[in-house]
Amino acid sequence: MRIRPVGAHALLLDCDDPDQVEAWRAELTRRRASGELTAVEIVPAARTVLLDGVPDPDRAAALVAHWTPRPAGPATPATGTSPADGTTPAEVQVPVTYDGVDLPVVAGHWGVDVPEVVARLTGTPFRVAFCGFAPGFAYLTGLPPQWAVPRLATPRPRVPAGSVALAGPYAGIYPGASPGGWLLVGRTALTLFDVTADPPARLAPGTPVRLAATA
Repeated sequence: MRIRPVGAHALLLDCDDPDQVEAWRAELTRRRASGELTAVEIVPAARTVLLDGVPDPDRAAALVAHWTPRPAGPATPATGTSPADGTTPAEVQVPVTYDGVDLPVVAGHWGVDVPEVVARLTGTPFRVAFCGFAPGFAYLTGLPPQWAVPRLATPRPRVPAGSVALAGPYAGIYPGASPGGWLLVGRTALTLFDVTADPPARLAPGTPVRLAATA
């Protein structure tokens, strides 16, 4: 892990792999909760963790350089939130109807039939690695590297809200209708982003997720 200054009051942690990102996100969140670290935001991405709103970046960098991430704690009763103490949130079950138009395309990439695609997706323990693209859009990791799939050559102008999709090594769920080039495998009626809720996003970094098949 490498630490770089970003602007006057932020640090960027460059990590070697996504698992290291999650370990550092949880560790830094715990350290902030215990008063050892002061930061307004802790924002994970694919290979980085941003600490923003750090009053003394040099001191914070020296502290972080001597810390070693430890495994996240047990699940808590909360769902869809990332606890302030860095423990792992409870698993969120997302009910999915697997009728996406791109299921045969995914099956072709994986060299299996459509039922096996569904079995693999329902049997995979996903985790929210980071959020982006649109409010409430969570990038879910958990698929083996060999199951990565390409995006569409030409994005669709409109993907319906609740669409469950795959792209590269990630799975994701469109919280609202938007353009998109991911491969569509199903849909859910679960609300993933609500500005009147606290927090607005149902899925936060670190949240375990199951894409469960509806009856």
